[in-house]
Amino acid sequence: MATGNQVLSMLLPEGGWVIVGDNYDGISFMECDQISQEEFEAGFAKFDAWESEQIAIKANAKAALLERLGITAEEAALLLG
Repeated sequence: MATGNQVLSMLLPEGGWVIVGDNYDGISFMECDQISQEEFEAGFAKFDAWESEQIAIKANAKAALLERLGITAEEAALLLG
């Protein structure tokens, strides 16, 4: 289950907000446009799919970079290790 912080990070990735707890009443919108309570609550249902998509995007980018470099993940770990 997503937290309020995770949902806001998905909906408002540029920041400008602070949240205490996981409910809408705990949000302070300081340097961003305010979202509605409905948008916030709907974000909990969307978060898992969004997070999976972000993980897949990063994995694909990593695989593409390793392919361009012509090395395996193990070889990259040795270089960085």
